[in-house]
Amino acid sequence: MGSLDGRVAIVTGASRGIGSRVATRLAAEGAAVALVARTVDAGTSRLPGSITEVIESIRAGGGHAVAVPADLTAPDDVETIIERAQAAVGPADILVNNAGVNFYGPALDIPPRRYGLMFQMMVHTPFRLCQLVVPGMVSRGQGWIVNITSKQARHPIGPPYPEWASDGCVPYGMCKAALDRLSTGLAAELAGTGVAVNALGTSGLVMTPGVAAVSPHTPDNAPVEPDEAMAEAALLLCSGNPAELTGRITYSMEYLGRPFPDGPWALSATF
Repeated sequence: MGSLDGRVAIVTGASRGIGSRVATRLAAEGAAVALVARTVDAGTSRLPGSITEVIESIRAGGGHAVAVPADLTAPDDVETIIERAQAAVGPADILVNNAGVNFYGPALDIPPRRYGLMFQMMVHTPFRLCQLVVPGMVSRGQGWIVNITSKQARHPIGPPYPEWASDGCVPYGMCKAALDRLSTGLAAELAGTGVAVNALGTSGLVMTPGVAAVSPHTPDNAPVEPDEAMAEAALLLCSGNPAELTGRITYSMEYLGRPFPDGPWALSATF
């Protein structure tokens, strides 16, 4: 018996990295998981990882998972995700908005197409998926939404500003700040319905394929958190009492109560 037996979860960006780990952890606790991503098969992306590989791993461990292929920057694809997931595994009890993309660089130099893609994937898509999934959750009297955020949504203290405050993440931080506000505002609107909404970010560096490809932060200049921390924290947020555990913006190691060293974008150096 798992803590999520009989529940259905949808996880976006589940072909690799944090999304695949969260999906795998929820499945291990008994949830039927719909994996949403663009990369269906191995070898079709420049980054390693695919929905098919994650599903095979989950099923090998006795879990239940299905693929819901979608381009999360394409509004027409987004409109069908909840419906297709429900047809495959049933009405969703859990939604994890994890999918993300980042183009680092000075804010004034980021081309409109790039920040447009970032906002589409990390702001418009999570907002629309919430609009599509929440009515069913409310009608059933229970639901859990976890939006994957980042400490880069926080504000560096200054002047003088620390060097890491100019690491080229302004558009990404803008998107995550919007996602934080969606989380707290929607939690307030849904209070008393049985639906919880929380935001969860990493405490430190997680060396996902995407981070390894683009981030200026490396194990040499930032503390690395355990690979399982985000999945464990997400599980707790997806199984807590919605009447009490909602409206939080929290970070993996802090939420798990594990000591962790300060690094770039540390809570103590931001507000």
